[in-house]
Amino acid sequence: MKKEAYPVFPNGESALNTRIFRMTGREKRVYVFGHRNPDTDSVVSAAAYAGLKRAQGMENCFAARAGKTSPQIDYVFNRFKTPLPEFIPDLLPKVEYYYNPHCKTINRDMSVWDAMGILQTSETSALPVVDSEGRYEALLHYRFFAQNIIRLSNPRQKTAIRTSINLLASVLHAQTLVLDRADEISKSPIVIASAKFETFKTLLATYPPENTIVITGNREEIHNFAIESGVRALVITNGDMPGRPCRELAERKGISILISPYDTSSTTMLLIYSMPVSAMANADVKPILRSDALRKIAPALANAPGKSLPVVDDDRVVVGVLSESDLYHDPSIEIIMVDHNEASQAVEGVENYRILEIIDHHRLGAMHTRHPITFINKPVGATSTIIAGLYRENHIPLTAKMASLLLCGILADTLVLQSSTTTAADREMSEDLANIANLEISALGGDLMLAASNMSGLPAGELVRQDMKIYNECGQRFTVSQIEVGDPGEALSRKDEFVEALERERTAHQALFSAILITDITLLTSLMILAGKPDFVQGINLPRQEDAVYLMKDVVSRKKQLMPILCELVDEYAGRGAVPGS
Repeated sequence: MKKEAYPVFPNGESALNTRIFRMTGREKRVYVFGHRNPDTDSVVSAAAYAGLKRAQGMENCFAARAGKTSPQIDYVFNRFKTPLPEFIPDLLPKVEYYYNPHCKTINRDMSVWDAMGILQTSETSALPVVDSEGRYEALLHYRFFAQNIIRLSNPRQKTAIRTSINLLASVLHAQTLVLDRADEISKSPIVIASAKFETFKTLLATYPPENTIVITGNREEIHNFAIESGVRALVITNGDMPGRPCRELAERKGISILISPYDTSSTTMLLIYSMPVSAMANADVKPILRSDALRKIAPALANAPGKSLPVVDDDRVVVGVLSESDLYHDPSIEIIMVDHNEASQAVEGVENYRILEIIDHHRLGAMHTRHPITFINKPVGATSTIIAGLYRENHIPLTAKMASLLLCGILADTLVLQSSTTTAADREMSEDLANIANLEISALGGDLMLAASNMSGLPAGELVRQDMKIYNECGQRFTVSQIEVGDPGEALSRKDEFVEALERERTAHQALFSAILITDITLLTSLMILAGKPDFVQGINLPRQEDAVYLMKDVVSRKKQLMPILCELVDEYAGRGAVPGS
């Protein structure tokens, strides 16, 4: 008696036509950010510190910037042929920071049997179906698969399946005797020749023979009649071989013959699983983009099969999958902050990520972190001075190009070492960097100031936002911008334009006032244009040149000179009984 053979699922990743995205791990990317509206020191510091971290072995550390560049920044990076840090306008939670790139995908032409074998061994209950280029087409998941199986197994309707002879042979592990049009996929009725011969002939006559697949045992009359009738394929079960005349007849007629090792019941069941997976997958499930915000895709994810959605790039190529469980894991990015330490000045959304380090030279703000961090804060004129010192302390040699960038950062933030914030450390470091870069400080400083003072063609709103910082004092919010010019006359001639731009910022930030410090780099003094709430403006006791314009004699540093003055004004305003935030 012949031993019965039973089909089993494949073990998953055998020689299946499957595309599997294998990555080296979901490694975190570390981004070094300057403040939200960056100046030259901020962008240079981000680039230089990311370079230092990579030199120390943190290969996945990259410089980033949250705002547009200024003419001076563009000049520096163009002159020294260095790419600008990546522009990332915000860090609001996105799919790309949470999705899992370890994603198996199933080719649309794979058999359902092989596909279900992969799904059975997968950690998820749904897998993307892709074309030969990896582009998303549909999602294979158990619920949709079960619905299709129930529909196809309905005894009240004739069974017809879309398949090819090769898929059928693969799923049945069949011995192929004759193959014809083996890769052609078409819809085929299934006829099981288990009744008397005359009954079979009558049944077969009700189907178009050229598309019909006949399943039978070792019955020679059935074999010959089916072949003579021109059926699409003859499947003989239990491993029984037909005689040579039957094979020769099939070759002449172009009829495929497959020898199934399984009994008739198992063979019939497997026929349904020989369909291409594209016939069983759910094309109604839409993919999501890496750039999609989590809040946008949350409803679709909650209602998705298996609580997971395929993630695609702009060409619809599947790059991973996002499951609800992924949202409970840490995101794939971490942050280092340079040249600022206040949340109001950081890239929007920074609170959603782990902050590893802060390198800064400003006052301490109200910044909270969930974990202990490296915090370096020194009273020097530029963050670039601190970072250049860190290269030295860690015995990492500076290239001439990196030394040039850091020198520009120091000179830009100290007004070529003339600002009141300049320290001996800034001067000493500038000399060292100039020697490494083979640059002359005064000449380079002049070039930087010339680049910074070019206002022509730039709208007032852009100049206001170019280096704008947001502060909170005594329960009041305000913004302060700064630009350097060779002659403040042009700015004064555009006063109304500046006031209008400042009022827009004040309203947008629900601030008490917005101001811009216009620093004359030749006379080392400044003017301040301010737009504020009337009751605050009335109490300002600063020398006024004209309406909304104040003389700030010898003031060139926003941090060290202007902020104490403004903080005192805000404190006095609060002392007059103003409601915080009003």
